[in-house]
Formats: sequence, structure tokens, C-alpha cells
Amino acid sequence: MRSPTRALALTLILLVTATGCAAVSASAGTEPIGVADGFHDDEPIDLYSDVPAVTGLDPALLEAVRAAEEAATAEGVDFWLTSGWRSERLQQKLLDDAIRLYRDEDHARTLVATPENSRHVTGDAVDIGPTDGYSWMNIHSTEFGLCQVYANEMWHYELLTEPGGECPPMKQDARG
Repeated sequence: MRSPTRALALTLILLVTATGCAAVSASAGTEPIGVADGFHDDEPIDLYSDVPAVTGLDPALLEAVRAAEEAATAEGVDFWLTSGWRSERLQQKLLDDAIRLYRDEDHARTLVATPENSRHVTGDAVDIGPTDGYSWMNIHSTEFGLCQVYANEMWHYELLTEPGGECPPMKQDARG
């Protein structure tokens, strides 16, 4: 039997993957959502690549995540970015897709923040993968000032303390 945490992780991965392979139409008559919006297929995002998902991140956050990646990799742990900066269009698309998938807006908002509330949109949040990567972060994130924000998202991290500091209490979910 799968744990609720693993099931949620798989659901979110499927949700992001379901948004399409190379580009996703935002709506009729608009440009497709793509790399310029921070969208990436289910491929890991190199933290040193020149793509908006990386270049749109707050520089201090990016520096902390790169340091964490270096430390994790030195310990033989797979660690990469699965999502970084996102455009408002992409964030809205993820929320709309979650609402369609779950047929319940309130439940969808526990998993996907609105564009107005998403720290991905401001460049202040990253999602780490794979499972070994965010499991490693669960133990070591505060060494880099990074904190897991939502109790139901083990992969979502923000720069919320000084290195070695204490993280604020986690929020239950993306509703805050």
C-alpha cells in the first residue's frame, strides 16, 4: 500500500506531466506555455542552466540550493530541481489542471497555490527531486537556510532562515 505522502508526490508529478510534453496551450488564442514560462518536461533542471526556471530565481535562494546540491551530490545523493521560477500563466494552468483533475477547487488549492500566492511566481521557491534528494533535504536543508514550507509537499523549499537557523512552523498545505 502506498503512503499518502508518496501518493501525493506521484499525483503532483502526474499533474505536471499531464500539462504536456514540450508546450502546453494556455488557452485559445495565446502562445503555448513553454520553457519561457518556467515549464519543463519531467526532466531534471540543471541548476546552472540558462533557463527562466533557474534565472528567474532569487539569487540568494539559487546560491543556497546550489550549495545544497553540491553537498548532496558529494554524499552520492541524486539531487536536482524539478521546478523553480514559474510565470503566472504556468501557475494558473497548474491550478486549473488540478481543479479539473480533482473536480474540487478547494482540494486543488491544497496542492497548487494561486498565482497571487505562489512563491514560485516570485522566484522564491524551488521543488527538489528525486525522492532521495528531498529526503536528504529533510535532514540537511537548514544547513543552507532552506526550509520545507508545506507539510504535504516534501519537495518544496524556500530560503526562510539563516544557514544553521531554525525554520518557521510548516503550513498545512498551499492554502497557507
